[in-house]
Amino acid sequence: MHLDNPDALRADLEPWTNDAIAELIGERAVAALDREQLVPARLAARAAGDDRIALLTRLFCLGDALTVAQVNRALPTFTAEAAAASGLIATAGASDDDPVRALVDLRPYETEDHLWHVASDLGEAVTGERLADDHVLGVGGASLTLASITLRTPVTRALDLGTGSGIQALHASTHAHHVTATDISQRALEFARFNAALADVTLDLRHGSLLEPVMGEDFDLVVSNPPFVITPPGAPSFEYRDGGMPGDALVGTLAKTLGSVLAPGGVAQMLGNWEIREDWRERWEQWLDGTGMDAWVVQRDVLDAAQYAEIWLRDAGVVPERGRAAFDDAYAAYLSDFDRRGVREIGFGMVLLRRPLNGARPTLRRLEFLEGPVAAPLGPALAAGLAAHDRLRNLDDEALREQRLVVQPDVTREVYGRPLLPDPEHILIRQGGGFGRAIRADTALAGFIGACDGELKVGQILSALNALGVDHAQDQLPAIRELIETGLLA
Repeated sequence: MHLDNPDALRADLEPWTNDAIAELIGERAVAALDREQLVPARLAARAAGDDRIALLTRLFCLGDALTVAQVNRALPTFTAEAAAASGLIATAGASDDDPVRALVDLRPYETEDHLWHVASDLGEAVTGERLADDHVLGVGGASLTLASITLRTPVTRALDLGTGSGIQALHASTHAHHVTATDISQRALEFARFNAALADVTLDLRHGSLLEPVMGEDFDLVVSNPPFVITPPGAPSFEYRDGGMPGDALVGTLAKTLGSVLAPGGVAQMLGNWEIREDWRERWEQWLDGTGMDAWVVQRDVLDAAQYAEIWLRDAGVVPERGRAAFDDAYAAYLSDFDRRGVREIGFGMVLLRRPLNGARPTLRRLEFLEGPVAAPLGPALAAGLAAHDRLRNLDDEALREQRLVVQPDVTREVYGRPLLPDPEHILIRQGGGFGRAIRADTALAGFIGACDGELKVGQILSALNALGVDHAQDQLPAIRELIETGLLA
């Protein structure tokens, strides 16, 4: 793929937004697309005739064949001829009635401040065929998650490790002076180069595995949606999801080595799967020990070995309806491999690593399991958590008692108890944003939080509670530190 006239294509695609598509096809078709069902959207788009939004959607998102004349209407400045020369479409000829089909998936991707159009390989819903081994994935759920959790602090140098179609690199370009993007797949780098040109973004694209292309360099931010899927021998594999290492070794390798390319104070963020034999935290303690990195790992989900096998076989298009014997063999390969190595479950989550400043010792080792919905974007909450941690480690207990705290505006209190009891049996302090934490509080902690309006110092509130006869009022400093670090108090 190449793009000789990105300005023309960008101008033609500018009206083609997600809102425009949704307005065209309607709620029913939008919901069906979320289930990878294309028929309702095709019917709605075809009914719109030669509307440009309909033609672009049919061609690049829904797998419909158009004519050369229709493509020229959809891309009046760029033209069908340029689209064919760029590798976007295939046509049997140049006459107006000749049929045209898309060779790539191309669709709008929007943030609060940017509209990009991102190209990738056609998906199985369009082709009806098993994905190629070198398939380049578009913007999926994992991509959106990583983009949401990434810290958007302005930086000088950023690295997108395993860039795929380049979406994380595009995000990084909005707050980094220089963005390097690497991938082991030459095909992925072609898509990333195309998407960068279409977005009018300059990327330093490099071919190679893991950190090889950037060894000896330092970055202020590293982001990675690596090929973290655990794939045993005998199971179907794809470049975009399988790293070629046994088990979860790829995630472990990155956990141990990402610090080598971080500048002092630099942050690395990635997604990953990890194997669980007993306590999932043990796996991460082994990987992190000796790295010298601050670490914050949040496990978001856990699947047993059978569930994990079923999800990734389905993702690979290996389902009983397409061949029971092939499905059974691949399923057995997963379970045999996990059982042989004592793997009971597989965890999924997000990882944040930070290199301490000026050779300092690491101070953060936070490994937590948090399920449920989270705020989007989550990056600001993570940045606030790091900042709170850094402030707290410089405050001893006496200094903490001198602080004035306020309850964050998204925090609520929930009280539960049987009607005839004089005191509540349960008090939950719930966070509306961030990770949506729900913390159980005793009477002393709940009373303290209720008095945090910024007027009184921590020590004054605790002394007042103690004078009122509230049990354990003076023992709340560890819990108060936790509430500050997790963003419920500021």
